[in-house]
Amino acid sequence: MVISVDSKKTLEIIERMKIAKIGNYKKWELMIKKIKKNQVLNPEELEYYSNLTRIYKNSSVTSRSKIYHTKLSPEDEKPPCKECGKKSLFYCNMNDQYFCNIHVVGHDKNEV
Repeated sequence: MVISVDSKKTLEIIERMKIAKIGNYKKWELMIKKIKKNQVLNPEELEYYSNLTRIYKNSSVTSRSKIYHTKLSPEDEKPPCKECGKKSLFYCNMNDQYFCNIHVVGHDKNEV
């Protein structure tokens, strides 16, 4: 089964993920090169992409997702927590910040 992929939208989403420092920069670069050369992504790359972009629906950014916090995978870069500076475990797509396990809860009153 061949799945049609909107290359332009896919590249746009990957670029946003790269800028937000979500995921592995080298993996994103490799995927961008393959897409630009019209090469097929392997199953691992597709799985990586779909796992990290689950806040998106139908290849377009939703205006406000009910999933505010995305747990970072072992491969993700883990910037310091906004509150305490320890290694972060969650990314908040509402305010583009990273939080540790302790500070992810209740950091933004607008999420309710």
